[in-house]
Amino acid sequence: MDIAYLVTPLLTWITVGPIKFLINSIRARKWAFNLVGNGGFPSNHSAVVSSMATLIALREGIGHPAFGVAVTLCFIVIIDANSLRQHVGRQAAAINRLADGRPDHKWLRERMGHTVVEICGGLATGIAIGHLVHALFGRG
Repeated sequence: MDIAYLVTPLLTWITVGPIKFLINSIRARKWAFNLVGNGGFPSNHSAVVSSMATLIALREGIGHPAFGVAVTLCFIVIIDANSLRQHVGRQAAAINRLADGRPDHKWLRERMGHTVVEICGGLATGIAIGHLVHALFGRG
């Protein structure tokens, strides 16, 4: 196995997480440990799938079947991040409003999905890291 295909998603995840934490902390003007997870800028999931698609495109070419699979996965992740998880967040907000004041209610996280800007930030970060890994590890 070519190590670059293992390094790319790990490096992307390890890079984007702290970036997201710092940006969320600056926006909140405090350490944003409670904002770690789903949502926020840039999108971790979009960054990971786009970094892999970029690496496959650079190494194997855009005509390779693996690139088609990677791009399809990118679309699925982006659609999920933008629409499905935002709807889940809206449902959580409605449940929180209905159950407000009940002692047995555990507050549900309302910030789940990503905005288009957050997804684009993840895509740009992933593409950059894919290029970086390709430059560092060469053709393989």
